[in-house]
Amino acid sequence: MKRSNLIFSLFLGFTTLLFTSCSDDDTDIINPGVEVPDTYSFDRNGNSTVSYDGQTTRILMADEFKASLLDNSKTEADLLAMYAHQAGDNDFSQESLNASGKNLRSKTAASRDYFSANSTEANEIKNQVDSWISAQVNEVFANWNTIAEPGLAGQIQEAGGGSIRYVNAKGLEYNQAIILTLLGGVMTDQMLNNYLSPSVLDEANNVENNNSDVTAEGANYTTMEHKWDEAFGYLYGTDNKDNPQLGQDQYLNKYLGRAENDPDFSGIAQDVYNAFKLGRAAIVAEDYELRDAQAEIIREEISKVIGIRAVYYLQQAKTGLVNDKGAAFHDLSEGYGFINSLQFTRMPNSEAPYFSKSEVDAMLSALMEGNGFWDVTEETLDNFSSQIADRFNFTVEQAGS
Repeated sequence: MKRSNLIFSLFLGFTTLLFTSCSDDDTDIINPGVEVPDTYSFDRNGNSTVSYDGQTTRILMADEFKASLLDNSKTEADLLAMYAHQAGDNDFSQESLNASGKNLRSKTAASRDYFSANSTEANEIKNQVDSWISAQVNEVFANWNTIAEPGLAGQIQEAGGGSIRYVNAKGLEYNQAIILTLLGGVMTDQMLNNYLSPSVLDEANNVENNNSDVTAEGANYTTMEHKWDEAFGYLYGTDNKDNPQLGQDQYLNKYLGRAENDPDFSGIAQDVYNAFKLGRAAIVAEDYELRDAQAEIIREEISKVIGIRAVYYLQQAKTGLVNDKGAAFHDLSEGYGFINSLQFTRMPNSEAPYFSKSEVDAMLSALMEGNGFWDVTEETLDNFSSQIADRFNFTVEQAGS
């Protein structure tokens, strides 16, 4: 429950929001005493308590890493170093990133809930990304000016003089597989299965300290507040937290925007932002049941974004399989990456993803059978699209257009 007038007098422009239950028949007010700011702004003693610099750093690293995956002057060592950056190494163009001790590899498949007791799968996923990075150099860069064909890596141009795509011998763009796996294996996994988890939020004496307004050493926030902010940062870390524009990075922020722009899913971005705000306000008010309810909303909606985009790219690929393999292979590569990220989603009120690693691996293996994308059929793409849409409870038609 909220302590008497605890710091809420410092908030300007706050409104008390009413939230309904999930019941179709009943409308309930959930703790009307929780005051929620119009934007994601929280203060203590006149100073902001919101901090997610580490998440911003990793997103910026990922953006530069993505560009480097299509720079054929880079060596295998260069790209692997960017992924597993060590403080002080000259891996990036920004000195602040080079000075940072943070990197992407250490946070890949590293959530408390999914991987703390499952190091075998965590290492498999990290090693898979490593191998794709190496293959991008040794297979794709090595055949940069070769025209791709079944069994031969190289370049393939989209119809009508469109974009040139660089693929492996089976038509897969390793760069898309890598980047969209990190969207799931870093950003999504850390958000849904780490920082929004009670095992992290309530760790050690976090609840007691939050109740007593004890801040982390040298900081203006409680540890619990900070953990929630770190989840927020994996989505809005390079966006404006008070007025998100979306599309401000190449990861969750981008694809939440894509889902929002689909009329079938309009409103999803506001639902996520509102849940982040209310959950953070609930932490200030010491209402942990309300906090956890908002975490479930975020888990469901962010997971849905991954499902939507997986189906979207599988369906888009169908239109070019015969006459525009360059465009089809690009869509299939994005679909491949999003399918791989399904294993990092989280079904609400559960400890499980929408698709297990074994289910994901089976789909990916099927897409790579024979000559891979050169041989894939519309039937296979429709089958996988239906499986994904059914699991998320939307239709192929809704997500595929």
